[in-house]
Amino acid sequence: MKIFIDSADLDEIKEVLSYGILDGVTTNPSLIKKAVEKYREKNLEDYIKKILRICKGKPVSLEVVGTNFDEMTKEGENLYRKFNKVAGNVYIKIPVNPCVEKKCSNSSDGIKVIKTLSKKGVPINCTLIFTPEQALLAAKAGAKIVSPFAGREDDYIREMNRIKFKKEDYFPKKGFRKGKKVLNDEGIVSGVDLVSECVKMLKNEKRKTLILAASIRNPEQFREVSEAGADIATLPFSVIKKLFEHKKTMEGMKDFKRDSAKVYVKIARSK
Repeated sequence: MKIFIDSADLDEIKEVLSYGILDGVTTNPSLIKKAVEKYREKNLEDYIKKILRICKGKPVSLEVVGTNFDEMTKEGENLYRKFNKVAGNVYIKIPVNPCVEKKCSNSSDGIKVIKTLSKKGVPINCTLIFTPEQALLAAKAGAKIVSPFAGREDDYIREMNRIKFKKEDYFPKKGFRKGKKVLNDEGIVSGVDLVSECVKMLKNEKRKTLILAASIRNPEQFREVSEAGADIATLPFSVIKKLFEHKKTMEGMKDFKRDSAKVYVKIARSK
């Protein structure tokens, strides 16, 4: 499984690149805004270009902000034209459904944009997926990547059932039981289950679209989306750092350091 970082922070991206494990980057307008404010960048375009250059050879997703067909199509074309020439690694993030209210007449606009831009050779990462059906529609429309939001799905199930939680809390992949009933969102019992069902649906359709597990909150969830068959997981920097940690690893290092013979240390450090 490929590992992406979900960040627009240059220092975070450079740090994970230095590990030799980074396969790509996902951003969104909120992450970019946070980063430029942190670094007090005056030129947003130049900042985005810096990200693209240091990630040459690795896909970087840039997201549209429009909420209808015309806006998203124009923004997607502009972002791709303007930035893909920097390092040839831009993917455009399109929401599967751009509606912001229940009563909405353009719920299919995201899929239409994906079809339109894909035909023009623009690689699409379809975002904000919360059902396997949405993933299938996006794949059929031509998306190269579909992004089910595991952590946010967990949040939603807990919020609906008034379960107190912190975002980083572990949510069991088999879901929570309330008596004999497993809590669910239209049959989906957890974020990991959402990813798993997306994998099954696209596999049955023999689609080449990659499944990117987004909104990953902790190492356990990262492990489980991998087991569920996700092609990619995008992680915040804080979760990537946690992947290195285990209490027994630290204890072992303390033991090795304490028990190492001084002569061995001298041999190891001398040229």
